[in-house]
Order: sequence, then C-alpha cells, then structure tokens
Amino acid sequence: MEFAMFPTDVGTSKSEYVSKVIEMIRADVPNYKLTAMGTIIETETLAEALAVVQKAQDILLPHTERIYSTVKFDIRKDCNNRLENKIKSIENRIGDVNK
Repeated sequence: MEFAMFPTDVGTSKSEYVSKVIEMIRADVPNYKLTAMGTIIETETLAEALAVVQKAQDILLPHTERIYSTVKFDIRKDCNNRLENKIKSIENRIGDVNK
C-alpha cells in the first residue's frame, strides 16, 4: 500500500504531523519506505494495511479539523518483499535507478 495523509488546516509545512505518523509506522511495520510524496508499506493482509491507515488518522485527528489522504493498493498473494523486488526487476533490465 502507498499512502499519504496530512492535516490541511495547520499551515504550510506538514512535517511536524507527518513525523508522528512515520514514528507509528516505524514502530509497527517492519517493511516500509518513506518517499517525498508518500509512504509505501508492505503487510501480509489488507486488514493490517487498513489498520495502519486508521492509526494514522487517529494520530492526526486531535491536531486538525480536516485530513487529506490518498491510498493505493497493489495486492498480490504469491509474492513478498515487493518493496525491493519490484525495483530489482527494473534494475536487472536497465541498471541502477536510484542515485
């Protein structure tokens, strides 16, 4: 799952609030990657992924009246460690992609 979630009514910079969500993810999700536009996590089940979304909302809600969120899912039963393997698949074809 890739998602982004932040309050919309707390000023220009959102890092103070996003940091709180990332702390939860760091503690609860063994396989995640923070990017400039969102966070990618890998879970065993959809329920686990949705629980992370719920916890993120619970963290932000006391600080704001309005939360913006995007969520994307890529569900595949026969694979794991896709955060690394999807990148390796491309790199095997064209070389290093993250400089």
